[in-house]
Amino acid sequence: MTRRQRIWARILLGAYLLAILVLCFANFSSVPKVKDTLFGIQMDKIVHFLMFCPFPILAYFAFDFHSKTVRSSLLFAATVFIIGCIFAAATEIGQAKLTTWRSGDPTDLIADISALALASIAVIIFDRIKQRKVCSEK
Repeated sequence: MTRRQRIWARILLGAYLLAILVLCFANFSSVPKVKDTLFGIQMDKIVHFLMFCPFPILAYFAFDFHSKTVRSSLLFAATVFIIGCIFAAATEIGQAKLTTWRSGDPTDLIADISALALASIAVIIFDRIKQRKVCSEK
């Protein structure tokens, strides 16, 4: 990845984090209601899952991390996962403490963490595939 691509990836990650904050703290009471469930899952939980799924992937590209060992892949993914979990918990606590129109819902946090876990696993797999490809080209 070139320096320019890395800069754009970091800008995209920053814009993504800002968008998450807006989505978590904005008052959407005037927005028309949507269907409450999709395939029996609350729409709110699906939205939370989709909001947090890109974080590990964007972080991977923003920091141009391409490991050379399995251990470094796992360490990077674990670090990004933990940072994502802290960010997700902070948004839920912030919603509960700083707003009157939102509530901090533990099940939202579970959806956030599930998305972070799934995307972190995808990052590990992607990094390992890329690592094997680089090793086989040598």
